[in-house]
Amino acid sequence: MDKKLLEILVCPVTKGSLIYDKKNKELISVSARLAYPIVDDIPDLLEEDARLLTQEEVEALA
Repeated sequence: MDKKLLEILVCPVTKGSLIYDKKNKELISVSARLAYPIVDDIPDLLEEDARLLTQEEVEALA
């Protein structure tokens, strides 16, 4: 993930920052409790395509 791109991308729900999860190829929004997939190196920032984070995942990121 390009660091400059990550600096300008925000969560479409909360407008908050995103955390890059390289292992799972996701962009994480802690405030929205959503994980947006990265497909073929392209972030998919559609809320309906995101998965809901578990409480354990949120706590691990805090």
